[in-house]
This record gives sequence, structure tokens and C-alpha cells, in this order.
Amino acid sequence: MEDIASAPIRPARRVIPIAAAQEEGGSLFAAHKKIYPRTMRGVFARWRWTMVFLTQLVFYGLPWLEWGERQAVLFDLGARRFYILGLVLYPQDLIYLTGLLVISALSLFLFTAVAGRLWCGYACPQTVYSEIFMWVEHKIEGNRIARMRLDEGEFSLEKLVKKWFKHIVWLGIALWTGFTFVGYFTPIQELGLAFLQTRMGSWEVFWALFYGFATYGNAGFMREQVCMYMCPYARFQSAMFDRDTLIVSYDGERGEPRGVRSKGSDARALGLGDCIDCTLCVQVCPTGIDIRKGLQYECIGCGLCVDACNTMMDKMASPRGLIRYATQNGMGGHWTRSQVLRRVLRPRVLIYAGVLMALTIGLLASLVVRMPLKVDVVRDRGSLARIVEGGQLENVYRLQIMNATERPQRYRIEARGLEGLGVSPAEPVEVGPAQSRWVAVRLQLPYGSAPAGSHAVHFDIRSLDGSAQVSEKAAFMVPR
Repeated sequence: MEDIASAPIRPARRVIPIAAAQEEGGSLFAAHKKIYPRTMRGVFARWRWTMVFLTQLVFYGLPWLEWGERQAVLFDLGARRFYILGLVLYPQDLIYLTGLLVISALSLFLFTAVAGRLWCGYACPQTVYSEIFMWVEHKIEGNRIARMRLDEGEFSLEKLVKKWFKHIVWLGIALWTGFTFVGYFTPIQELGLAFLQTRMGSWEVFWALFYGFATYGNAGFMREQVCMYMCPYARFQSAMFDRDTLIVSYDGERGEPRGVRSKGSDARALGLGDCIDCTLCVQVCPTGIDIRKGLQYECIGCGLCVDACNTMMDKMASPRGLIRYATQNGMGGHWTRSQVLRRVLRPRVLIYAGVLMALTIGLLASLVVRMPLKVDVVRDRGSLARIVEGGQLENVYRLQIMNATERPQRYRIEARGLEGLGVSPAEPVEVGPAQSRWVAVRLQLPYGSAPAGSHAVHFDIRSLDGSAQVSEKAAFMVPR
């Protein structure tokens, strides 16, 4: 008892009820709140719509362009040929696709280093189709306030008609988008005829519906959620930003403290900044953020908040530029526009631009001097070597000759590397336009004229008109 009495008294452990903790901290997963972007006019809004028209003109119009007697751009996976204007590319030309992907990545790095998320704000398909779908929504359901009232209001015939009509138009745009997408892989005129005759292939139907409903879901329902949660670019963009990157910025030194004031009043005399806290910059934002809180990964750099703020500054007779494209160094150092633009051309940007230009020139030069002939040599696995009539030692090969031009070609096949080496067949081989053909070729050598073992030989394939010539290495087996 004495030990117990003399032991130090420890404070009682505090027990926090789980229920109370949940009430205090709130739910771990906040419910999604629908964003109702306000329609805005201005310089950057016009640029966005210009990019919408340009990108969709290319996407929807390109499959319908004709080049000679074929579709100008067609990725024929069945025949394993890609037609891009006057180019015919084969799977062996994968290096060009690799170069194009590298150039695209470097372009993204360059644009991001210069002016942030230009791709996201103006040319990304998610942005473009969300803009189209929101335009349809605005035309059918009304402006921002009308849409909010319609969603919050009771069920009515007007609400039913507007909602159904909106979704029908959305589905029409989405399915036409899916049809156009498939038209890049199946000749779109044939695809359209097959659709009218209800005989589209199962894979064509699947991909048209898949791409169409993906467009419908992403642009109609998910919108900013794709940019905020699904797109990886939003997460790693900070690695490509620095303090000299042009980003949409709020001039807090000029705008704070915020407060309502009348037009023409002296904000400084009232102890206020230029920001009147109208929240227009929040209302027009496609992702629903407040740019006045600083740079946020949700910002796609569209510039609509710049248009909104400039419009309000004009009404309040205050200078524009409270929200503007600026750099962190420029904002902190109160740089002029010319100083900011001069700093944009920093070593990092110049390196990106130099590498990008070199790769682009190299890729274009490679395409210009590209040989319009591809040849693959495959040995006959049935027999390495055999003795035929006349005492000839024979090896059999299969040559795949690919004509990368769009006119018929005749090719002569020759071989070199061993004395007395003969080729059969000796007559030229004809290959159709943009076609490939497998040809069985026999190389014959007088028996005993070469030591046993493997000997390097070369197939020389040249067109009769002299436009192309290819040399491929092979091995000629001489048995012991």
C-alpha cells in the first residue's frame, strides 16, 4: 500500500471520441460542387474560341481531304501503312513517330517554361470540347444565373425539355466526334456509306461509341475534374515552372485590401486596394478557383479571369492589369513589360528552343531524303543450304519489298559478296503503288568455290527508273 501511495500520480489519458473527431474535422471526401462558369468576352476569350475553331477545323475536316485517289491522312492499321499527304509510312518507319513524340514533348516543355499551361488553356481536347459543350449549355439553358436556378428549381416541363434537348445535342456532337476519330483509321467515305447501310464493322462501332461516350462524359460531366484529378500534367507542371515563367497572376500589392467602392472614388484615400471583391474572376474560371489566392495547380492558364478583371477595372475607371500574365520575379521587382519579356528569353528557354529546332530540321530533312523503298530479308528456315542441278549450292531467302511510292515500280534484285554468286529469278519484280510483296529468291554458288561456313552477302534492290536503291546484308551458308 505504501508503494502505491508513494507512486507519482500520472494525469489521466485523454480519450477523443471518433464521432466527435469526425464532426470536428469534417468528411475526408468533400462532395463535388458543380461549377457554373460565367460567359466572358475579351482578348483571351477570343483566343480560346479561335483555337476551338482551328483545332476542330483540322480534326473534323482533315479526314475528308483527298490526295490523288485516296484520303489525305489515313492510318491503315490493317494494311500497316500510314498515309500523310504525299508520305507513305510503314512500321519500319517507327523512328519518325518517335521523333514526332520527342518534338511534341519538347514543345510542351518550351511552351510551359515560357508561359505556363498554354496547351491546357487553349488547345487541349478536354478544354476545347468542354468549351463547346458549355456553349451549347449556355444557348439552351441560359446564362449562369439561369442555369443555377434551373438546376435548383422543382421538376417542370421546361426543365425536362431543356435538359433532354441539351443532352441530345451533346450526344450528337460526341458521336460525330467518335465517327470522325474512326475515320482516321478507316476511309471515312467508306465508313459513312457503311453507316448508312448499317454494315459497319464491330470494331468500328466499338471505337466510335467508346470515343464518343468518352467525349460526352469528359466534356459534359467531368470537365474540370479531368484537369484537376486525372490529368498528370497538372501534377508535374511545377517542375517546368520557374520564377521567370509567365503565369496568370494577381497583383496583391495593388489589389489589397479588398473592398467595395463607388466608381471614380479614390481607393487609396479610402484605405482600399483596387480589387472591389466582385468575384468575377472566380465566376468565369472553368475550374472554379480564386486566382487571388496565388498560383494553384488547378489553374489551366486560360486567362478568362484577366478578361473579367480588366472589364471590371474599365467600369471602375482603374488601370487594367490587376490580374495579368506576369512572372514572379516581375511582380516582386515591379518590372516593366519589356523587362519581363526580355527575361523570358533565358538560357533554359533558349536551350529548349535550340534542341527543338535541331530535331525538327533533322526530322524534316530525313523525310525529304527518305528512300521510298523498304526491304526485309528472311532466310528460309526449311533448309539452310542444298545442292541443286548443275552442281550448284543454293540458299533460299524471302524478301519483303515495300514500295513507298504511289505508283507501280519494277525492281531488279542482285547479289554480291562471293565470286560466281547468281540470283534467281533474274527478271525484275513488279510491286504495286504503296504495296508490299514477298518474293522467294534463290542464291546459287558453284559447289566447292567457297570454304565451309557462313559468308556475308548483300542484296542490292534497285528500281528500274533509278529512283530508289537499297542494300541489305544476309548470310550465305556453305555446309561442311
